[in-house]
Amino acid sequence: MTVTAIDIQNLTKEYSNGKGCRNVTITVGEGEAFGFLGPNGAGKSTLVKMLVGLIHPTDGEARLFGDPVGSLAARRHIGYLPELYRYQEWLTGQEVIQLHGRLCGMSKQEADARIPMLLDRVGLGNRGKDRVKHYSKGMQQRLGLACALVNDPPILFLDEPSSALDPVGRMDVRRLLQELKQEGKTIFLNSHLLEEVETICDRIALLNNGVILRHGQVHEVLYAQTRWHFKVGGFTPDILPWLTETSGIPLQILQSGHPGTGAVTASDSLQDTVWLGAVIDNEEQVGFINTLIVNQGMTLYQVEPVRERLEEWFMEAVSGLSHRGEQE
Repeated sequence: MTVTAIDIQNLTKEYSNGKGCRNVTITVGEGEAFGFLGPNGAGKSTLVKMLVGLIHPTDGEARLFGDPVGSLAARRHIGYLPELYRYQEWLTGQEVIQLHGRLCGMSKQEADARIPMLLDRVGLGNRGKDRVKHYSKGMQQRLGLACALVNDPPILFLDEPSSALDPVGRMDVRRLLQELKQEGKTIFLNSHLLEEVETICDRIALLNNGVILRHGQVHEVLYAQTRWHFKVGGFTPDILPWLTETSGIPLQILQSGHPGTGAVTASDSLQDTVWLGAVIDNEEQVGFINTLIVNQGMTLYQVEPVRERLEEWFMEAVSGLSHRGEQE
C-alpha cells in the first residue's frame, strides 16, 4: 500500500490583488517525484510556501505524512530550497550548512559529520572553507541544496533548483535528484526546466492563474499520441492530398531539417526532399504509408517515431489563456 507523503485538499491562499491559488488538491505518494508547473505568476511559489509553513492558507488543508503543514512535526519531514535564497556571505559554506543543521535540531557533532559528504554530493568538494561572498550564484545554489539535505529529510521541496546553474551543473543536479528518488525521497519539484521534469518526475500538475489546469502521469503525457516523421525524396506538393486520402491519415509537410533538432542536411536542402509528419495509431499504418510512398517512385530515406515533449503539452495547455505576469 502506497503511503501518502503530501496530501493537499482544496488549499487556497487569497490576496487582495487577486493572486495566490485556489482549491488546489494534490496527493503525492512516498518516494514519488512530483513536478509542479505553470507560467510565471501562476501561484506555484505561493503553494510551496504554504506547504513548508511560511505562509498560512486562507482555506483548505494540507498534511505531510499526516501532520498538518506549519506544525513542528510537519517541518521535521522537509528539506526546502527556495527560489530566492541568500546566505550569510561572511560565513563559510561549512558554517552555513552547520547553521541549518542546528536549526533542524541537530547537534554540532551530527551536522559536522554530514558536511563533507554533503559538499561532495552537491559538487562543492573542497570549497566548503571558502566564505560565501566568494561563491558564484551557481555555487550558492549548490550550497542551498546541501542545506536542504542536512537533516536527511524524507520530503524535499525544491523551487527552481537548477535556475542559476550552467549545463554541467544542471546535469549534476539532475543526477543527484535521480539518486535521491532511488533512495526513497519524496520530491516536490517546481521548475521551468521542462526537460528536468521529464527526466525526474512521475506525475505533474499544471497551474495557471492559481487553479490546476491539467494533471497526469508524465509517461502518459509524453506518449499520449505517437507522431511519426518520414523523410521523403522526390516529393512534389501535389502528391500530399493523394497520400492523405489514400491512407486515411492526415499528413503534413514539416519544416526543412530534422524535426526536433533543427539541423539541416545536404539532402534536406534539395527542394524535392521533405519531412512529412502524422499522428498514427499503429505500425501497420506506418507500413502502409511507406508502401504508398515507395510505389509512387519516391525515395524513403528515414522513418521514425517522435514522442511528444512536455514543452508541447505545456504550450498547448496554456495557449490562448491569460497569465497573471511575472510577480506573485
